[in-house]
Amino acid sequence: MAVGPASAGPARPPRRGFRPGRLGRVLALAGVALLVVLAAIGLNAYLTNEEATLTIVTYESLFGGCGSANLTAIVDGFESAHHVHVNLDCYSGTLSSLLIDEKGSVGIDLVIGLDEITAPQADAAGVLLPYTPPEVADEPAALQAEIAPDHSVTPYEYGYLGIDYTPSFDSVTSGAVRNFSLEEVAANATWARALMIEDPETDITGEEFLLAEIAYSQSVLHENWTDFWRAADPSLRVSDSWSDAYDAFTTGPNAPPMLVSYSTDPAAALTGSGPPSFNATLFHGNGTTFAWRTVYGIGIVRGTPHLALAEAFEDDFLEGPVQSEIPTNEWVYPANDTVALPSSFGWAADPTGAVDLNGAIPPSEIVAGLPGWLSEWQTLYDAFGP
Repeated sequence: MAVGPASAGPARPPRRGFRPGRLGRVLALAGVALLVVLAAIGLNAYLTNEEATLTIVTYESLFGGCGSANLTAIVDGFESAHHVHVNLDCYSGTLSSLLIDEKGSVGIDLVIGLDEITAPQADAAGVLLPYTPPEVADEPAALQAEIAPDHSVTPYEYGYLGIDYTPSFDSVTSGAVRNFSLEEVAANATWARALMIEDPETDITGEEFLLAEIAYSQSVLHENWTDFWRAADPSLRVSDSWSDAYDAFTTGPNAPPMLVSYSTDPAAALTGSGPPSFNATLFHGNGTTFAWRTVYGIGIVRGTPHLALAEAFEDDFLEGPVQSEIPTNEWVYPANDTVALPSSFGWAADPTGAVDLNGAIPPSEIVAGLPGWLSEWQTLYDAFGP
């Protein structure tokens, strides 16, 4: 495998992508120390009958991150309506690891940003409290099943893994890339060399692609999932992070013509009134379109002393005013399907009619199988890596 270059690029759509992995664990330890201090402050206020403090932990890019205008407006509105102080921490590591490390301590009331991979991990560790807000009636039922069937986490947004591709590669392949298939990548070294992926050991997009490939291989092709990697590994380009990969795809001197990313990237890349500079597609095979759905949710941390406030915040987060901000801030779909989408989403890869791959690997199987799959992938990577 070749390692993709990291380069500075244009503004990127927000992603939750970096895993603690090797470097990130240092950041995770720093974040835990910060939250211990925040927890002590919150507990002291609670014991001295001062204004209640609701502590929420999320990822760094939510609505632009802590201090951004949109996220500040959401928090300020809730504080005013409920006469409470919201302590918001934008965390740089993996949220499930943080919650598990902090299990049993007083400090975190809510978590925003657990996904279809990390939510099952946190749920299995018993750190979340099931809650079914009334707003789930306006959400596709499948979203809940794909992230937390027991309602320990409630979806607030979702998207689809996609393959970004350049107009030049579309031309070279006579449009065949629009029907991107894993079989073509495995069988054709030209396609494999054209594709940049993210390392699943350090990046969530890479993890999602690995799971999508496993689900497709096992449930559609009925083949061993490692067959794809044994065939394609010598040619694929691998990046440590989605952000580096996206920069390489959009501005790199040796830009890959295909990138594992997200189906709404072309909508996020629009500038002015012209079309985006690239397109995106989903997975295809045997005349069928397939998709791996990325689902993000909000959950209440078990042991919170502010249960009613936590439930109220979750309710507000799933209602129209907040949900309507998701398409053009998070560049994914709002879980509340009563919210209208902007016209820019017409440039996204159309997921209508796509067969959902998530059902092939339910949340409980992700928890049980992911460590072994990552280990086996690493063995294959090492065999073909530099």
